[in-house]
Amino acid sequence: MAEGTVTPEQRLQELNLELPQLRTAVGNYVASVRAGNLLFTAGQGVDQYRGKLGRDLTVEEGYLAARQSMLNLLSAVKAELGELGKVKRVVKILGFVNSTEEFTEQPKVMNGASDLLVQVFGEKGKHGRSAVGMAQLPNNTAIEIEMIVEIEE
Repeated sequence: MAEGTVTPEQRLQELNLELPQLRTAVGNYVASVRAGNLLFTAGQGVDQYRGKLGRDLTVEEGYLAARQSMLNLLSAVKAELGELGKVKRVVKILGFVNSTEEFTEQPKVMNGASDLLVQVFGEKGKHGRSAVGMAQLPNNTAIEIEMIVEIEE
């Protein structure tokens, strides 16, 4: 990284955010898989927010849940790459929102993850995205997100 360039880790520190410890897999899978210059993450839920958007949680709480899920994902990326500066570009995120049948604000919830990526990576953090409502998620987590990033070789 060029001298004077702020690293993603430094941006997290400026935002008063810390990457959590890498979460333990709850099944027969790994946190991430490299394929060429792409890194695919497993879905990351959250422990802090449980229940359904539209019944148990507000859009604002969902936004915070998505932000926390992205911090969990960034921990998985850092564990694989050693440093977040090796991310060349965030390609895509897919967000699953535990929500009632009537809830239609999944994109507003997912902005918690998207906004964080742009704050941490700048232009490299802009990405394609899908935000879908789910009838239920494991352990009643409010959200689960997976991500694809391009890696600097």
